[in-house]
Amino acid sequence: MSEKKNGIDKALIRDLANILNDTDLTEIEVEQDDLRIRVSRAGTTQYVQAPMAQAYAPAAVAAAPAAAAAAPAAAADNKNAVTSPMVGTIYLAPAPGSRNFIEVGATVKEGQTLLIVEAMKTMNQIPSPRSGKITEILVSDSQPVEYGQPLVIIE
Repeated sequence: MSEKKNGIDKALIRDLANILNDTDLTEIEVEQDDLRIRVSRAGTTQYVQAPMAQAYAPAAVAAAPAAAAAAPAAAADNKNAVTSPMVGTIYLAPAPGSRNFIEVGATVKEGQTLLIVEAMKTMNQIPSPRSGKITEILVSDSQPVEYGQPLVIIE
């Protein structure tokens, strides 16, 4: 028979704790009628680093002079740079084979979509923070980007 005190089934809690141990889970939650029980265990936090896909640069980019590699670093200091609000993958067009959202020399309006950052399988449109002219696109299609990385220069 289960022990009940104030409507709490201690045997159920023990069973859930045993399930945590047997399955190596860190948390389990059960809801039954108007009763919800969540059992979690504090333990050592395990961090697993997923292997990153290696990006291959086209031959033309690989042969670029070292000065071109310094350009993104200089762009980071540019007050007109639009930076990535998240870590993800950049897409310059709304769909494969579609026309890019922006081109160098194009004029954009505030709020206009500049590009897309895919993060956790969610497509996030990156709007232009101001109106102006695109003077430089610092990323290429399907390139991984970091938080705060400069993406576009709008003058």
